[in-house]
Amino acid sequence: MAAVNASLMAMNGATLLQRKPAERSTTSRQLRVKCMAGPEERRQSPSTPPEKVTTKFKDVFAFSGPAPETINGRLAMLGFISAVGVEIASGRDLFSQLVTGGVPLFLGSAILLSVASVIPMFKGVSKESKSQEIWSSGAEMLNGRFAMLGLVALALTEYLKGGPLIS
Repeated sequence: MAAVNASLMAMNGATLLQRKPAERSTTSRQLRVKCMAGPEERRQSPSTPPEKVTTKFKDVFAFSGPAPETINGRLAMLGFISAVGVEIASGRDLFSQLVTGGVPLFLGSAILLSVASVIPMFKGVSKESKSQEIWSSGAEMLNGRFAMLGLVALALTEYLKGGPLIS
């Protein structure tokens, strides 16, 4: 492909450089080039060096590190779904769920998800390396952010309303 482009530029450059600006023709020429890679060329991709993932505690838990947003997003997704699910099933709002025994369940699930999220990070596995087309790390981050906003909005709406949002 590069050789074709170089030869076309050399041909066009030679004819255009030899002419003066006033002598250029006004007719337009069209040139179509179709390039198809063979089966052996498709398989070869430029190899990029693997991204180095740090496993130091302060880097994993840094403000811009992978752990804080990953853990908070996963906990927010679990919290939002469970809060809405219990509200639909029992009719209790978020605050009454926490008062009537929800805190130990929250703490237990928070510890379990936090440890399960941190172990691969300390082994040097990044979220991006396990990312797939549909289940991507970007989608998980976006869903986690929306779940954080949804959980805060649910709590604020139920506080202002004085009762469950879904009854």
